[in-house]
Order: sequence, then C-alpha cells, then structure tokens
Amino acid sequence: MRKTKVGIIGTVGVPAKYGGFETLAHQLVENLGEQMDLTVYSSSKSYSKEERVKSWKGAAIKYIPLKANGVQSIPYDILSMLHAMIFCDVLLILGVSGCIFLPFVKLFSTKKVIVNVDGLEWRRAKWDGWIKKFLIFSEQMAVKFSDEIITDNAGLQDYVAKNYGIESQLIEYGADHVAPVKIQPFYAEKYPFLSKSYAFKVCRIEPENNIHVVLEAFKAVKNRPLVLVGNWSHSQYGKDLVAQYGHLSNMYLLDPIYEPTELNTLRSNCSVYIHGHSAGGTNPSLVEAMYLGLPIIAFDVIYNQVTTEFKGVYFKTKEDLLGSLSSINDTTLKALGTTMKSIADRRYTWSFISAKYANVIAGKSPQTVPTLSPKVPQIQVAN
Repeated sequence: MRKTKVGIIGTVGVPAKYGGFETLAHQLVENLGEQMDLTVYSSSKSYSKEERVKSWKGAAIKYIPLKANGVQSIPYDILSMLHAMIFCDVLLILGVSGCIFLPFVKLFSTKKVIVNVDGLEWRRAKWDGWIKKFLIFSEQMAVKFSDEIITDNAGLQDYVAKNYGIESQLIEYGADHVAPVKIQPFYAEKYPFLSKSYAFKVCRIEPENNIHVVLEAFKAVKNRPLVLVGNWSHSQYGKDLVAQYGHLSNMYLLDPIYEPTELNTLRSNCSVYIHGHSAGGTNPSLVEAMYLGLPIIAFDVIYNQVTTEFKGVYFKTKEDLLGSLSSINDTTLKALGTTMKSIADRRYTWSFISAKYANVIAGKSPQTVPTLSPKVPQIQVAN
C-alpha cells in the first residue's frame, strides 16, 4: 500500500538541535516514519557537511541553502513549498512566515495544506512596523488558504475561531523526550548552587518573557537562588539586565547551554520552575518542566493557565511573584510538582501528540472548539 508523502516545512531540520518546532519534526519522524513517507526540509546553513545526510530514520532530508530563521525564513519556506508541491501529497507547514505563498500553492496544485500557526508571532515585542503587519498578513493567508489549521493551545484555538470563524485542530507538544538527571560530581563542582534549594528558568532573553519582573522579584529573595539560562548577549535588553542584576550573590545568569545532560541537570534538580512567557501558545519549555514533575510558578496569561489546567501558581507583577515565593512551603511545592507531572503524563507525550498529527493528515474530523471562561480576556487581531 502506498504511503502518504508528507513534507514537513518550516524548521531548521532534523535531527533536532534546538527549538520547539525542530523537536516536533524530530518526534514526528520518530513516531510516524513507518506509517508515512516523510520529507523534512532542513537548512544547510545549520548543519556541517559532515552532518548533512540524505535520510534520517527513514525520512528524506532536503536541504535548502538559506537560514530557517529571521528574514530568510520567508524564501526558505517558499522554496520548501515549491519542492513539496511536486514531490509530496501533504504540506505540513510549521509557522506562518512563508504562508504568503499559499495562494499560489492552492492555485497550481491540489496538495493538502496543513499549517500550525504557532503562537501568534506578530504579538512578540521585538516585532513592530511593517514586520508586524507582514506577520499578521501571513497569518491571514495561512488561515484562508490551508485545508487544516493546527493551534497548539486552547487560547489560540479560541482566537482562531472567534477572529476567523475556523474550527482548528488543537495539538499541543510532547515532553517525554526529557528525563530527570542525577547530579554528577563534575556538575556539582562546576555549579555549587546544585547543593541548595534554587529556582530555575530557561528562555530567550526577550521582554515578553518577563525576565525583568523575575529578576526584580528575586532581588529581594535571599534564601532561594535564581538560576536563569538564556542568550543574554543577543540584545541590549539582555545586556542591561546582566549589568543591573548579574553582580547579585543570589543570581546565576548563565549563557545558553546546548548540551542536554548539562541543561537537564540544572533544570530537573531545581526546587521551583519559573515560567515568565506571556506571548505564544503552549510553550515547549513549560511542558518539559511539567513532565519533569517540577512545581511551576507561571506568568498569568491564558496560554499558561490552560497548559497547566489552571492548577499552577501564577504571577503578573514582581509583588505577585515575591508573595508566592515567600508564602509557599516545601510540602505545597512537592504537591504542585506531582500535579504538573500527572497533567503532562496524560496530555504531553509524543506518542499522543504524533497520533493527533496522523489523524489530521488522514483527514479525520476536527475537534470541538473548547469554550473558555467568559472571564478570560480573548485575543484580538492587531490593527
């Protein structure tokens, strides 16, 4: 029996080196490779000549000679679509950067188009002016010209339903690729704070991740160090924060860590995980922390609330965060971690997520749009 040919478009590539979409593509190959004939479009700029292979775990790898991120992501995605129009039955597009090309895809082919709209990229603080308008337009093209829309969070699903009248498929992210790591002597020596009760956060250093709020709150917390891993040198925002808070004795502001064992050693042994993301949908780092059984204190927005099933602890201001850190005890933290783990075991495993993607590719009927609480402010399209 002929397998459905699916082109996965919009990621740096596989095997995954970093990033939520890259991990998603990686896991789809792992879980659906035997059922489908997969092609993953990858950036030759991100893989050395030695790393570039024609296939990986049964999936064909097609290299595009452009970067997958930034401005180049637009022609990168368009070139991937052009190839997939010829060689694939289904185009699975992750993100909306190149979706301005979808009218041409639908005009010149009958291929099925599925788009994961990601987390409303236009809402990020780093975008303004024409870039923001372009991203909104790309989102509109994605919704109008795709056969199926995937949203990764009930808040986004509600947004698409209300603003576009589209019943999207809700598919979140898996997290069972991470596992707790015991502290090895090498890391105990390198990171002395591992012997203490510390808070942890890993993220891009951007304003919508509320780094400034978290740091200001922990400035007043003397009994629990904060370990924060991120790309501090990539923006003036990050450099200013290091200058303001990096000298404090209870702050460990670390540069990006790409070695999985090292990162998971720091993450899985913390006493509380701080999640400051305020934009986007279901964030991979949040579901990973949940799967590790970490107690979560998350920024108070609908995305984080529905991901944690409204059972986390939430903050919006430094006073909120400081109050939670001051009042919560170890028993409550342990119970909170157990709750987060049970949610992740039920909802955020890759076999479960991959099966949902397989259903969408096979043309199964859309899921019912959930009704959010009327007290929750809804997301509107920007002007």
